[in-house]
Amino acid sequence: MKIDQVSDSVHVVAGTNVNWALISDDSGITLVDAGYPCDTADVLDSISQIGHRPADVQAVLFTHAHLDHIGAIPALIEQVGMPVYTGAEEVRHAKREYLQQITPTGMLKQLLTARGRRWVAHTLWAVHGRVGMAVPQAEAVDPVIVAALPGGLVAIPTPGHTSGHTAYLMPSEGVLFSGDALVTGHPLLPHAGPQLLPAVFNHDEALTYDTATHLALAHAHTLVPGHGLPIRFDSPRIAAALEPRPPSPRH
Repeated sequence: MKIDQVSDSVHVVAGTNVNWALISDDSGITLVDAGYPCDTADVLDSISQIGHRPADVQAVLFTHAHLDHIGAIPALIEQVGMPVYTGAEEVRHAKREYLQQITPTGMLKQLLTARGRRWVAHTLWAVHGRVGMAVPQAEAVDPVIVAALPGGLVAIPTPGHTSGHTAYLMPSEGVLFSGDALVTGHPLLPHAGPQLLPAVFNHDEALTYDTATHLALAHAHTLVPGHGLPIRFDSPRIAAALEPRPPSPRH
């Protein structure tokens, strides 16, 4: 676990190949995303390391319901009982009314490379015993409620990676939490910098690209991705990095 402060109120925590963020003010904390199930202890420890207690968490906002973004939510609900919000469509995904994630065939194909084998090994360890987890307590983001939380956030629908994927903008400090709609690195990617995740992870590749190009126009100073390092938000650089990719068949 590594914690970096990227603005006055925002700490970004790098866990097991994934990030979560803590937004703090005098009223408490908003947690954006929650790591893998195996990151639960680190999520709780990261709250302590910035001088707060789990009871200070006012709400969890998650970008989407993949296991690497919801892992610590059950423990936090048990300890704190705070509300959990995501995009309206993503609520159905969080409750596992349907599932949009890399397929077993897609996972097996990653074993063809050394980079892929390392990622598969880390992932299987990170989700051990929790593959079927859901977030039945998830509620749809309400603009008034999230604006009143620490950070004063604005939800931005960013479909593609999943149908209900949602990014969050903190206008007061210019921080954009992009989740997996726009990343700056991943163990399966050969280089760092603003880009899309590999197509095997995206439910709708064309929509993921369209969403990322729109995010590149956001009024922000700092990009906090779900994977990779936070970077200065540079619209021209991001737009130039997002080259269209041909559609890839789902496996």
